[in-house]
Amino acid sequence: VQLQASGGGLVQPGGSLRLSCAASGSIFSIDYMGWYRQAPGKQRELVASITSGGRTNYADSVKGRFTISRDNAKNTMYLQMNSLKPEDTAAYYCHTYGLGIGSWGRGTLVTVSS
Repeated sequence: VQLQASGGGLVQPGGSLRLSCAASGSIFSIDYMGWYRQAPGKQRELVASITSGGRTNYADSVKGRFTISRDNAKNTMYLQMNSLKPEDTAAYYCHTYGLGIGSWGRGTLVTVSS
């Protein structure tokens, strides 16, 4: 599975961004899709995930602000990020897993700053 993330950028605190992750290749094998982020000097952490059945999971730090979704017809996963905070600044990565195979996309940088 090949993943292409996009949608990052510079936004002011309180603003919004929508990240997209387009999947290609053996997409039939995908069961789990997730967004992870890594800030400078910190470990990569889970932000949100969604299963093929639509079950979602969020990090406590983003609950109520971020929404993960997937469009199976477009083979694309999204992360709607609202009420962004400076501490959300990080490189965001999409990740998929299925049939014992995990894939990572290249990161897209989100910077929240005034």
